[in-house]
Amino acid sequence: MSTNKILLKFAKKGINLSPEAYNKVINAKDPINYASSLIVKLKSDKFSPKDLISVSGEMVDEINGIKKEESNNQKSLTEDITHNEEIKIKKESIETHSEIQQQIKVDTKAENKQDLSIIKKEDTIDNLKKESDTPEKYINKEILEASETIKDEKIKFKRNEQKTNVKYDFKIIQDTSKKSYTSGEIENLISYFKSRYEKLSNILSKRPELRNYTKIADIDDSQENLSLILMVREIRTSKNGHKIIEFEDDTGTISILFSHNNEELFAEAEKLVKDEVIGVIANKSDDPGFAFGQQIIDPGVLRVPDKEMDFGIVFLSDVHIGSLTFLEDAFQRFIDWINCEYGSEEQRRIAEDVKYLVIGGDIVDGIGVYPNQDKELAIKDITEQYNEAARFLGNIRSDIKIIIAPGNHDASRVAEPQPAVPEEYAKALYELDNVEFISNPGVVSLDGINVLIYHGRSFDDLVMAVKQFTHERNDLLMEELLKKRHLAPIYGERTPLASELEDYLVIDELPDIFHTGHVHINTYKKFKGIHLINSGTFQTQTEFQKIYNIEPTPAQVPVIHKGKYKHLKFIE
Repeated sequence: MSTNKILLKFAKKGINLSPEAYNKVINAKDPINYASSLIVKLKSDKFSPKDLISVSGEMVDEINGIKKEESNNQKSLTEDITHNEEIKIKKESIETHSEIQQQIKVDTKAENKQDLSIIKKEDTIDNLKKESDTPEKYINKEILEASETIKDEKIKFKRNEQKTNVKYDFKIIQDTSKKSYTSGEIENLISYFKSRYEKLSNILSKRPELRNYTKIADIDDSQENLSLILMVREIRTSKNGHKIIEFEDDTGTISILFSHNNEELFAEAEKLVKDEVIGVIANKSDDPGFAFGQQIIDPGVLRVPDKEMDFGIVFLSDVHIGSLTFLEDAFQRFIDWINCEYGSEEQRRIAEDVKYLVIGGDIVDGIGVYPNQDKELAIKDITEQYNEAARFLGNIRSDIKIIIAPGNHDASRVAEPQPAVPEEYAKALYELDNVEFISNPGVVSLDGINVLIYHGRSFDDLVMAVKQFTHERNDLLMEELLKKRHLAPIYGERTPLASELEDYLVIDELPDIFHTGHVHINTYKKFKGIHLINSGTFQTQTEFQKIYNIEPTPAQVPVIHKGKYKHLKFIE
């Protein structure tokens, strides 16, 4: 990264680096990520605008936890730079200062020309959760200070204006965007769980062991062996370490003990979570409301046969455009690659075959998603974040169809299933000819290849409920959700679920590709013929992730190229 670009990156945020501080940034192992991280920390409450007038090398050391006496005793990076090089850097800084200030003035002038009176809505999280907002008649002071105004004018994109003759066999198989009928009443919740039980019972009853299953109310004294299809109601551990699980169906309840002496069965019982539907083979006890478990049968996955494909599909999620930690340079390299303008000859040949780009949520960072998020935002207006996303995607080849689903950072309702990103926030994206919008979850057919798109928020609940699961091995989480045939089986925890009249998160039909995101960690696995893909992120480690020791794998893009998995890195 050039001197001009580094200094401009800081100057746009109102930060001026001393030559010593600049040396520390430019000589970091990864100057781009280091600069973004440093900006976030400098913009925190700890430093005032006065502190940012001239950031010293000592301030940089303080932020990175390097004590003054330690730095005096150790050879710093700046000691490797000769006196002549220091003079050169200072000269470059002076020469580019006027150019930088001119750029900032141009940007500021463009912003100042905007009429603040066109702001009609408060950018609060409550408003963003709604399908449609009611315009406010007043301007809130806090909103005024946090917002940036934009012009309502059509955006032109050089790539998107080029028409294509490529024929797509594109079908939307499942999209719940306009299928929300819930009123939040208790009757809706009853219908929701009844729908879940009926859908999964239909899958389970095709298993040989469960074809003649019995309802709890129909168990009679003559039966010794029970074949049941049940929903998990409560899980507890006995004083002796056995699992005792209370189940229910639409006729009653029964408790079943899974002994720790049967290690294999007990291990399966430990993976059970509340509200999932399974089959159980059990021995009846003398107590009519109690039984001893012998076998657990999940809805499961039959092998999905491989399909021929002569094209490529690229998968993205968690781009987080608008965040200070968004890796803009790496994402631009990705855009250049998919346009066949970057990479080796072989890598460009892969790009030439790309026909579809699937984005599984969090294309932008959003507004008000978590406390004090505004301090970590480069773009503090939700519509402008989507405009910036359109600027990038609008320069992707027009012969690539782009499918976009929402995530928990997008301007869709938070409760799943999430409707597609609404046009009122993402008008610039809707104007792109090659973009299709879909709900989360959603299923599409791409030239006969069925892709299940789910952002992956339920991973958080699964990791909390089952001790052996981790965010890092989200491929195992995807495998478990397929076995359970449900994308978010646990109701009422961290993942908000809408009590629709039908449970749209049941996996009725098995896909060829299961694509997720959310956890910012790339994984891949082929399970029973199904490609399991988590597409990672284009954002460096956030403060939240540091707290939970989550190490993201940024700027790594998965591709299914003619049926084979490829993994392309756009950052060292």
